[in-house]
Amino acid sequence: ERLGRLRRFLSPQVADAVITSGDTGLLSSHRAMIATLFCDIRGLTAFCERAEPEETIEVLQTYHKAMGALIAEFGAGVDTRAGDGIMVIFNDPLPCDDPTGDAVRLAFAMQARMAELCAGWRRMGHRLGFGVGISLGYATVGMVGSEGRYDYTASGTAVNLAARLCDHAGDGDILLSPRAYIAVEDQIEATRIGEMDFKGIHAPTEVFRAVAFRTS
Repeated sequence: ERLGRLRRFLSPQVADAVITSGDTGLLSSHRAMIATLFCDIRGLTAFCERAEPEETIEVLQTYHKAMGALIAEFGAGVDTRAGDGIMVIFNDPLPCDDPTGDAVRLAFAMQARMAELCAGWRRMGHRLGFGVGISLGYATVGMVGSEGRYDYTASGTAVNLAARLCDHAGDGDILLSPRAYIAVEDQIEATRIGEMDFKGIHAPTEVFRAVAFRTS
């Protein structure tokens, strides 16, 4: 029963580790350096205005099933979902060697899968896309909520920045914060977009677009 509750918001690997160790202190509020990935569907609002409710539900179910499988495959610690928005964090509750690299690899895998899904939806007249934002930085992480309604989540400027990057990402874009880019600059090909102003971020932020992983 406890494992089932934990699996609502933790990856199976993390839930298993918490139950096996018996250390629920892993889930208490703390500060951690995490890579945060936000993603969502482009054009969904316009699609929902035109589509039948059954079509909207089918698209969202297909999307979440596909993205959920990739999130599990790439070993993310936590994913939180609201509508078509997904937040994924790496390096907490369990540490990983390359959190930003793992987040970018997941983003490329998501991008490729969504390209396939969007091509199929386009044949049915649905024009949808997909965007991603990734940041690296310290955040407050842990369980929040009240009895029976707990979630494991992260908050802070770095998390907000990933969300803002996702908001500004066009179809097919994977946008990186400066710190995230520096962490993976020797692994990827990227282009500098320039400085952007984001709501809730006190200064202009340099933004980079991840293009591909380097083959050598």
